[in-house]
This record gives sequence, structure tokens and C-alpha cells, in this order.
Amino acid sequence: MKLGFRWYGENDSIPLTYIREIPNVSTVVTSVYSYKPGEKWDKESLERLKALAKEKGLAMEVIESIPVSEEIKLGTELGEKHIEVFKHNLRLCAEAGVKVVCYNFMPVFDWLRTTMHHQNEDGSNSLAYSYEDFLKVDPKNLHLPGWDESYGPEELQGLLEKYSKVSHEQLFANLVHFLKEIMPVCEECDIKMAIHPDDPPWDVFGLPRIVSNEEDLDRLFEAVPSLYNGLTLCTGSFGAGRKNNVIHMAEKYAKLGRIHFAHLRNILFVGDKDSFVEMGHCSKGASLDMAAIVTALVENGFDGYVRPDHGRNIFGEDGKPGYGLYDRALGCAYINGLFEMAEKELKK
Repeated sequence: MKLGFRWYGENDSIPLTYIREIPNVSTVVTSVYSYKPGEKWDKESLERLKALAKEKGLAMEVIESIPVSEEIKLGTELGEKHIEVFKHNLRLCAEAGVKVVCYNFMPVFDWLRTTMHHQNEDGSNSLAYSYEDFLKVDPKNLHLPGWDESYGPEELQGLLEKYSKVSHEQLFANLVHFLKEIMPVCEECDIKMAIHPDDPPWDVFGLPRIVSNEEDLDRLFEAVPSLYNGLTLCTGSFGAGRKNNVIHMAEKYAKLGRIHFAHLRNILFVGDKDSFVEMGHCSKGASLDMAAIVTALVENGFDGYVRPDHGRNIFGEDGKPGYGLYDRALGCAYINGLFEMAEKELKK
């Protein structure tokens, strides 16, 4: 296991010196944030991020992410040009020593919550999704918690209209086309693609979601069999789908060599609908058995990259929701312990 920590570059409120002090963290998980989807990156930006990390004793081996443009997802003529740009960016990442690229294929919204500061009984606050609150959202007047509203109202409605004509089958076909186009570059440059599951793993605002469960993954890996086509096992995203058996998925896809990256976090189901609260990383008091998930990964040969995912705001920290320092650092400590015990048990 190679432990990483999300770092939003030089504008991140958490300095690299703090990240370096977290035991066993060896790499930052970052990206070039100055470009829009579909734009060519420059070598200098990547090399600067790499140099800053190296100065603090950290590598830069995972990029999260190279954004996939809506044009690629929609399968337009411009999308074909953006695929060529994506290949260019992949090559730059490989030259900089990147081993894994995490990405997603979710239309318009790459994650969704209904509150950024759910008050937990222990005094912390965290991200949460309420089924009842989501039903109150007007898709024609969207103001979602945490969403940067990067699309203007007219542009957003135009996108939603375009996607209203895109079926699950068409979106899946566009994903397969994209992957088949970039796989030769991945194989040439030895850089692995790790698709992030839908978050949450169900359709929203009528937009199709196609990476939500085991069936979706089996279909994807059958369509694009190259082992460079892999998965980011996000326990919180898959776990929010109550029918998903995340332990089984960890075992199955680790054994198949498809898990190139893992986001480890926990959630607590609320009520009997699709509602959940993001909790601390450990299993107690939450809905996912993190020890069993890590054991399944280790026993089936996983030795890839891991990072703690969303944390709570704790100890009075007023950090970026999901991405404060303290709870994610605690998550690292917990993850270290789970992997150490699982690996020692395997050697017995």
C-alpha cells in the first residue's frame, strides 16, 4: 500500500510541511487546477508541483484528476479534439512520473450533497445527503451546497437539455470510445486510469449514471479489457448504494488487478431512503466495515495507492468541507493500522 494525501496545490490551506508529518504518507494526490476541461496542460505546471512536493520529501504519483470534458461525455465532434488533448495531458503526466490518473465520467455534477455542515452528535460537522432535502431542489434554479456554479444558469440548462437526449447506453458507449482511444497511450506510457464511481451512485436530475455498481464495472472491464483500464475504489461512493457489497467488490476487483487507487472513508445510513452522513473513518458508529474492506484488498493482492477521503471538521477547524487536516490525518493513522495488521496476518 502506498499512502497519499489530497493536496490542492499552492492555494491549499494545508501546507506540504503538515502533510509530510503524517506517518507513512509518501505521495501527494493533486492536479493542475489552472486549466478548464479540454485544455492542454503545460509541462512547467506539473514539474513545479512535483518539485514542491519533492522538496518536502513527497512524491507526486497520482493525479486527481485530468477532467473529462462534457463534450467527450456527450460524444460531440469537439469531444474528439478534447480526447487528443487528454492524450497530450496523459503524456505530460507520465513524463512527470505520475503512475495513476483518477477521473470520472459523471455528467455535469461530479458529486452531490445536500449539506456541507451536518452537525454530528459528537460536535463535529460533515458532508451529508438527505433524500427529503434533495426532493426540494429545483433543477431549473440550482443552488447546490459546495457546487462552484461554474456554469451560468443558461449554460447549465443547455447542458441538462443536451443530456436529456443521452441514454445510459449512449453515455456508456461514449465512455468506452474514450477509453479505447486513450488506452494505447496509457500502455505506451505505463500510466493507469482509475475511474471514480458515481457519487452518489444513482441518477440525479435525470442525468444518467453508469459507474454505480458491480454490474456496471463488469460491463466496463469486459468492453475495455486492458488492465490499464481500472478503478478507484471509493468506499463512500459505492457504499452509499445500499445494495452494493463493498467488501465483495474490494475482493473481486483486487483479485482481477483492477483497483489502482482507493479512497477510504465511512458513511452512516440515515432512515430507509437514500440518505447518509459522512462519518469518521473507523467502522464503529458507521455503516461500512472498513477492517473487512482493507482485509479483502490485502488478501487479494492490492498494493496500489490509497488516500483517506472526506473527513469531518473537528477540533474547531473551519476547513474546506471534507478536506480539513485533522480528521483526514486521523484517517491516515487508522488506514495505516488496518493495512499493517492485515499484511501481518497474511504473512502468518
